[in-house]
Amino acid sequence: MQAVIMAAGRGSRMKDLTDSTPKSMLKVNGKPLLEYKLDALPEEVDEVVIVVNYLADVIKKHFGDSYGGRKIHYVEQESPTAGTADAIWKAKPYITGKFFAMNGDNIYAPEDMQKCLMHEWAVLVMKGVPVRTGAVVTDERDRITSIAENTEHEGGVGYANTGFYLLDEHFFDYPAIPKAPGSTELGLPQTMMQAAKDIVIRAVSATYWIEIKAPEDLEKAERVLKGVKGHKEENRGGKRA
Repeated sequence: MQAVIMAAGRGSRMKDLTDSTPKSMLKVNGKPLLEYKLDALPEEVDEVVIVVNYLADVIKKHFGDSYGGRKIHYVEQESPTAGTADAIWKAKPYITGKFFAMNGDNIYAPEDMQKCLMHEWAVLVMKGVPVRTGAVVTDERDRITSIAENTEHEGGVGYANTGFYLLDEHFFDYPAIPKAPGSTELGLPQTMMQAAKDIVIRAVSATYWIEIKAPEDLEKAERVLKGVKGHKEENRGGKRA
């Protein structure tokens, strides 16, 4: 099984932090964002495809051709502004069945990746939070019926798309389509939703999700992850005095 990590962009909102470092290699608690995803992958994943562009050599030099016993392939996305669907299509030569697709900058919980594997296709969502990106709409059985982009919803509390997906090779049976009418950016969610008539796409609730958009999000991530670590240690060792 493969995991495709989209790490081609610079992250202009990060300002001078990404002058010499791609956004996905910025550090939280001394560890690059990309490593958090690689370390969280379940054992079913034996290959990783990293989609690169901006300062690609920084990523390649750090990880080389393998990490944690998993083979790493690199594919070039000529223009990161071409969109997330374009990024996934670049990885097509390496896809053989089920695969994860995820943003290179966000941080996800290992147990959530594992939960996604229980379904045919799935999207990891964070429930009950202000939606800053895609808003996921579901029926009463958590089957996804649509995904509205940030230009199509009012940003209220709802189901937020975390940018983490479980798909398979049939994703490539559907043409990549624009993120929004008139846009040249090809959207992964929009392309994926064409398959909803043929494949059940489940919304899987996230345990936690750390979205990295701006410099202050790095500081927030450090606080959250320290809290997550402390919670796990408490659960293993019983209630602390």
